[in-house]
Amino acid sequence: MPVTPADLAVWKQRRERFVMLTAYDALTARVLDEAGIPLLLVGDSVGNNVLGYDTTIPVTMEEALVFTAAVARGASEALVVADLPFGAYQASAAQGVGNAARLVKVGANAVKLEGGRRSAKAVRKMTRSGIPVMGHLGFTPQSANAFGRRVVRGRGEEGDELLADALALQEAGSFAIVLEAVPAELGARITEALEVPTIGIGAGPGCDGQVLVITDLLGLTPDPTPRFVKRYADLRATIAEAAARFTKDVAEGHYPGPEHQYH
Repeated sequence: MPVTPADLAVWKQRRERFVMLTAYDALTARVLDEAGIPLLLVGDSVGNNVLGYDTTIPVTMEEALVFTAAVARGASEALVVADLPFGAYQASAAQGVGNAARLVKVGANAVKLEGGRRSAKAVRKMTRSGIPVMGHLGFTPQSANAFGRRVVRGRGEEGDELLADALALQEAGSFAIVLEAVPAELGARITEALEVPTIGIGAGPGCDGQVLVITDLLGLTPDPTPRFVKRYADLRATIAEAAARFTKDVAEGHYPGPEHQYH
């Protein structure tokens, strides 16, 4: 059965931990879907992991639509969540609803946006329009220009501010909230205070779920990587080795062999 936002609430009540991974293409989405990954995030991280941008900020709505549609075509059971890129919802709640609807029309089951109380009005308008919304607090990459070099958020009194933001998103109708790069103690505190599930990325083990960027998980991202990254494969080395073997086979005349030819 396809995963729905309501399933996440049940998992939280049962204290069943779950995962979310990013995906940017149909093939990867299909592999992850068949592996039973329940949530696929078409993150604006496509900017620095696929498109070659330095940050997520340059990602456009048009690019978000293309990659969301691709992932939606590859997934059949997973809940596909699409990031609203920078500039797609900040101007007004109406702008956010319009762009969220565009993502849903190409296959997204839900959208994600950054910001707490400042984004609550947009979240409320989207959810009342029938669009499920996932929030995102802590380090929010679209605000990198405002943060400067400080990544970890929520230390000291700032923790109370993030908790207030999380409660505002919940009240506005968010079905889940991503917590990125916050102290583990704060991640657990917010998780206990909320009725909706939290999904951590560098927010400690106390969150209801965990998310990683697929290129980080597979070992494609070069060093340095954030503290929270754990590599579960080394595809960077695997791909380099395969390319070198292909080059060697061609140079030595081993490829194409008889089995690779048409007559």
